[in-house]
Amino acid sequence: MNTTEISLLHLPDKSRFLLISLTLDAILGETTAYGRRQKLREITQCLDLKDVYGTTLERIKEQGGEKARLGMATLMWISHSERLLQLDELLCALAVEIGSTDLNAERIPSVETLLSCCLGLIIVDREASTIRLIHYTLQEYLYTYPDLFGATHSIMAETCLTYLNFQTIKDISSLHLTPLESTPFLKYSSLYWGAHARREASKDMISLALKLLSQTESHISTKILLVDLIPKTGRYIRDIPINGPLIGFTGLHSASVFGIVRIATTLLDQPNPDLNKRDFLGITPLIWAAICGQEQAAKLLLERPTIILDKPDKSFRRTALSWAAEKGNEGVVRVILERAATKPDSSCGWWGKTPRVVNMVRGRRYINPNRPDKYRQTPISLAAEEGHGGVVQLLLRRKDVKPDTADAYGRTPLLCASDMRREEMVKLLVEREDVNIHKSDKNGQTVLLSAVKGGSVGVVGLLLGRKDINPNTRTKTGQTLISLASERGHDGVVKLLLEREDVNPNMPDNSGQTPLLLAAMNGRDGVVRLLLSQEDANPNVRDSDGLTPLSWAAMNGRDGAVELLLGREDVNPNMLDNYRQTPLSWAAEYGHDGAVKLLLGREAVCPNFPSRNGSTPLSWAARNGHGRVVKLLLERGEVNSNTPDSTGRTPLSWAARAGHAGVVKLLLGRKDVNPNLPDFGNQTPLSLASLNRHTRVVELLHAHQSTSRNTALASTTQNLFCNPPYPLCATFPLPP
Repeated sequence: MNTTEISLLHLPDKSRFLLISLTLDAILGETTAYGRRQKLREITQCLDLKDVYGTTLERIKEQGGEKARLGMATLMWISHSERLLQLDELLCALAVEIGSTDLNAERIPSVETLLSCCLGLIIVDREASTIRLIHYTLQEYLYTYPDLFGATHSIMAETCLTYLNFQTIKDISSLHLTPLESTPFLKYSSLYWGAHARREASKDMISLALKLLSQTESHISTKILLVDLIPKTGRYIRDIPINGPLIGFTGLHSASVFGIVRIATTLLDQPNPDLNKRDFLGITPLIWAAICGQEQAAKLLLERPTIILDKPDKSFRRTALSWAAEKGNEGVVRVILERAATKPDSSCGWWGKTPRVVNMVRGRRYINPNRPDKYRQTPISLAAEEGHGGVVQLLLRRKDVKPDTADAYGRTPLLCASDMRREEMVKLLVEREDVNIHKSDKNGQTVLLSAVKGGSVGVVGLLLGRKDINPNTRTKTGQTLISLASERGHDGVVKLLLEREDVNPNMPDNSGQTPLLLAAMNGRDGVVRLLLSQEDANPNVRDSDGLTPLSWAAMNGRDGAVELLLGREDVNPNMLDNYRQTPLSWAAEYGHDGAVKLLLGREAVCPNFPSRNGSTPLSWAARNGHGRVVKLLLERGEVNSNTPDSTGRTPLSWAARAGHAGVVKLLLGRKDVNPNLPDFGNQTPLSLASLNRHTRVVELLHAHQSTSRNTALASTTQNLFCNPPYPLCATFPLPP
């Protein structure tokens, strides 16, 4: 085995195949036998994908002219685009001639041409209409050598801007919020020209950008951009005007969105720039920079003396600091806080100067870090709710930040974090002395209650370790912590609470419902198992309606809980509630055949207990059309199929009245069923079915009666001939 073969064996299968494929292409690219032999010798001396990629790229360039340009441009767009490009988008981008005034359709290349120019480095998925590189290692290679394509992002930005400045694009009606089929490159250009421009800016790019930004209020690209951005602002697409211009959305707003400092600087250097102007959404350039996380753009704006740091947007009344905190943009938060570090009315030891003088010397202005928005949420509250730990820590470094301020609903930053299950945020805030962990919101909910409801084991464990926490805290409805956790199925929290000696696992709420009952009711099998393992667990405790855990589990079809409860010998399966219904009765009424089967498997279960209105489990199942339950009950020999309720109706009467043909057929299959029993209104199953026009049921009952009459007649005839009351010869005398 030679060195070449050994090198190939050490490569992954896909890479090995790719390497061989590209190598063969390179060799076959030579036109003479000598050239091919030389190429083979060169390649086998260093079998590496990077070398093969480099060789293939050189071959692309050696094609010369338009083929070389097209091949390299294709690889540039595929490898450096902000998202996966659609095939028609790429073809259109390649046809754009930077600086031209309109698109020449004859410049759009064919797919076959692209494949030919790229020498096997790209793959076209015609079904998905996408185009990509042949292997992820090629993407890594092209990123490693950014100079392969020249000023990559500047070229891409200029291409996008040239396209957006085409007259045909300017003439598109603002009614079209989605790009037309005839303009496939419009959406990508509108959304990502700024991303490319931010990375690399040339003079030509800036010139093209300023040309576009001079018409932002009326250009279709602005609307496409804002449709994409609108979810970040908490607003809706309907808030974007369709017929009119986007009043107030200037070039500076757009530059702030993309974070293009050079363009923003150019716009700010123009006469009388309005840094604090609100657009039609009520958002200033600084707030846009805060929302989009453009740290450098925010820094540029903050350096201007006329900027108003605390100017809020019109809708949510949030400042740039609040928006940056809510979005988790640490860089912007840091920049804003650095520009306003000293409170004007506080004391300062800087050479005896007042804070106001200090701020003036340092070029800083005070910003209130506790300024509430429309819903009374402060920056730290918004950051804590969204789980932005870095932002919370930045804000907590400020001495004037109040981490315990409540919003319009009475929620502190700690409660906001707990409600959203932000465990790290809760741990961060709980340890602070200036945070009151016992403070409740307007609904009476504390951080402990919130953590228990959310199943935050870490937070609950942290809080239970404190001496000032009462583990038997009750809600307005009388539920304890273990009741709340049991109801929601938080096994970990229940386990933590059960480990404490001062927690009563049988404590009922205002409705008499215990943790075990709530767990069984909601099918929380893990919690049921935990609670039943307690020595003092009472599985027969009844709530205010007399319902036991087994009754609730059967009623709701919680088969797992039913099985666990029936596994206890001390569970009474025939416990009557205030409605005189047993667990079996409830399961039959609601058609839970799994629970019915489990209950009937217990020998002590009585299947004929009537409820307050006299309905047996069979009657409940029959009237509600639960065929599988009826079948299970009828298989139990001692079930009485003719038991009437308080109205005198039998299970068959109820099934016939409701038109449950399947159930009627099952009941008629029982030999002991009497299909002619009338109720107290003298209505038989047949008459009830006829009155309610249940044709199929009427047919079944008629057929059953006909069969019964024929069977009775045959039986009578047989008895007459076998046991005649008088001699046959006396009736028919023989002739003499």
